[in-house]
Amino acid sequence: MEIKGIKKLKLYGFNNLTKTLSFNLYDICYAQTEEDRKGYIEYIDEEYNADRLTKILTDVADIIGANILNIAKQDYDPQGASVTILISEEKGGSDYISSAEEPGPLPEAVVAHLDKSHITVHTYPESHPDQGISTFRADIDVSTCGRISPLKALTYLLHSFDVDIATIDYRVRGFTRDVDGRKYFIDHKINSIQNYIPGEIRKLYHMIDVNVYQENIFHTKMLLKEFNLDNYLFNKAKEELSRSQRRKIKQRLKREMAEIFYGRNIPNV
Repeated sequence: MEIKGIKKLKLYGFNNLTKTLSFNLYDICYAQTEEDRKGYIEYIDEEYNADRLTKILTDVADIIGANILNIAKQDYDPQGASVTILISEEKGGSDYISSAEEPGPLPEAVVAHLDKSHITVHTYPESHPDQGISTFRADIDVSTCGRISPLKALTYLLHSFDVDIATIDYRVRGFTRDVDGRKYFIDHKINSIQNYIPGEIRKLYHMIDVNVYQENIFHTKMLLKEFNLDNYLFNKAKEELSRSQRRKIKQRLKREMAEIFYGRNIPNV
C-alpha cells in the first residue's frame, strides 16, 4: 500500500504503527587449515564482540533519536555474541509525520523519535570442516513504534559491517488514526528498501526486490558485485596458491555466496 501525497499527517494520540527492519548480513571467507578456521572465528569474535556491537546499536539509537532504557549484552562460548537494547521515544516534538523517502544519515544527525521499541543483534560465526569456507552472519532487528521508519538507520548499519551479502526485510503492522478518526495502515511513502540505500552503496551490489505492497511488506537482497580473491583469503595471499587452487577456491566461494543469496543449495555439476 502506498499513500500518495501525504506531506504532513496530524495524528489523534500516539502513532501505534509498528515498523520492523530485519536483516541478515554475511561475510564470507576461505580459511584453508583447521588452525586458520579457528583463527578466523577468533578474529570475528574479537571484531564483533558484545562491546563493539553495543557501540553500533547505541549509534543506531542516536540516529533515530531514542532514549536507551536498558542494555543486555552477552559474549557466548565458544563463539558469537548478542545485544538487546530497549528504547523509548524522547519527550516533546511534533505530532506530524514526514513522508520523505530517502537514505538515512550516518550517526552525526538525530532525526526522529520512537517508543516501546527495541534494537537487537545476534552473531553466528561458523565454518565448513572440509571445504575451508567460513561465514559470519549478523542478524539485526530494529523494531519501532513512533513517527518514522527504522530504515533511517540502514545506511549506518551497512557501513558498520563488512557485507558480502545482505537480506533485508521491512514491514509495517497495525494502524494509527488521524484527528478525524481515519485509520492509516502506513504513514510514509515507500516503493522499495533500495530507496533508503545511498547510490554509492547500491552500485556495488546486485540487488533483487520482492515487495507485497498491499500488505506493506518489502524485501531486498544484495550480493557484492566485485570479487577479488585476496579479499576472501584468511592468513594467505593468492600468490601462495597455484592456479588450480585459486580456481577451486574461487568456485567454492562463489557457490557459497550464490547459495546464501538465492536461499537454496546448488547441486554439484
